[in-house]
Amino acid sequence: MEELDRQVALVTGAGRGQGRSHAVALAAAGADVVVTDVCHDIASVPYGLADDDDLAETVQLVEKQGRRALAVTADVRDRAAMEAVARQALAEFGQIDIVVANAGICGFGAMPALTEQQWDDMLAVNLTGVFNTFRAVVPHMVERHYGRLVAISSGAGRTGVPHLSHYAATKWGLIGFVKSVALEVAASGITANVVCPATVDTPMVHNEALYSLFAPDVAAPTKELVQPRYETMNPMKVAWLDPQEITNAVLFLVSNRSSFISGETIEVSAGGSAQR
Repeated sequence: MEELDRQVALVTGAGRGQGRSHAVALAAAGADVVVTDVCHDIASVPYGLADDDDLAETVQLVEKQGRRALAVTADVRDRAAMEAVARQALAEFGQIDIVVANAGICGFGAMPALTEQQWDDMLAVNLTGVFNTFRAVVPHMVERHYGRLVAISSGAGRTGVPHLSHYAATKWGLIGFVKSVALEVAASGITANVVCPATVDTPMVHNEALYSLFAPDVAAPTKELVQPRYETMNPMKVAWLDPQEITNAVLFLVSNRSSFISGETIEVSAGGSAQR
């Protein structure tokens, strides 16, 4: 029997990248999976987001693990939409045991130059989006006296980062939010934890806009050009972690091996956390 057999997981931002990795691994561990993504671009985000085809591919990969998948296009910024996702999941599967609040965006700019829209979108997706996701599911978990909540923060949630003040604010905020939720739901047998990854090998990172943050002196920076610069960002000299490395931490936190681990922040930092 698989470790998560007969469980149901909800993963936001599952169209590609970390979210897809989490969804497929949860299915491989035995869970049926509800996958959501916004499936359209956001004007203030300097790279393209996942689309309908990406989300459909995630569904196919989940189903290849022999598990059921339910795809719902939804914007985590919209509380009513996330409540609708929870209702659809419960109608389809009857329960939600695991939530991985993974949806997130990144952007950059010196603090005085950030627009109101950049600030508002960053907070709405990365912080309010997690609130909306958890808020839609926690009452059901409390009724069942069981649940595993995981939010994906960032190494930027543990330190300041120039030109990423709005991003760092959301990732720091997630940690305080999840720790507080962990205290509220502890008596109901629910755990709530945070994973803080270093830079991960996903489309959020691999685009010219984000490359330019680390190579502002280059007109059209490439992956090959910026890789040595990324390698200086952690003691293990790894430019980008494979999404599976983050998924491994998620799988641990949603399993019975972590039944009494709650309110914690796990850093998958390639040694970066040792410097703080």
